[in-house]
Amino acid sequence: MYRITKEFAFSASHQLFGLPEGHQCGRLHGHNYVVMIELSGQELNANGFVRDYQELAPFKAYIDDTFDHRHLNEVLGDDMVTAERLAKHFYNWAKARWVEVSAVRVSETPKTWAEYKP
Repeated sequence: MYRITKEFAFSASHQLFGLPEGHQCGRLHGHNYVVMIELSGQELNANGFVRDYQELAPFKAYIDDTFDHRHLNEVLGDDMVTAERLAKHFYNWAKARWVEVSAVRVSETPKTWAEYKP
C-alpha cells in the first residue's frame, strides 16, 4: 500500500458549548490549525503517484476560502466544533472528490491530533 500526506494550515476561532462550567474550551478561543490529508492506493498512476500533490489545490482553496480567519461555529452551524468533527468534515469533503483519500488529521496545538479514518 502506498501512502502520501500533505499538510495545510489555517487560523480560526471556535467555542464549545455544553462543557462543564470553567472548562477552558467553553470560552471563545482560537487555534492555528494544521490539517493533514492522507491518500493511499495499491497501485501508482501512470506518473508514479498515488495522486499528484498539485491536484489537491482545491482542498487548500476550500480551507482558505471557507475556514481561514473565520468563526468555526458559524461556518459549520454547530455548537461543538471539535478537532474530531473537523477531521470528519474534511474527510467527507475530500473523499467526495478523490477516491484515494484514506484519512484526515486535524491539530489544534503542536501536541494534539484528532484523526478520522473509516
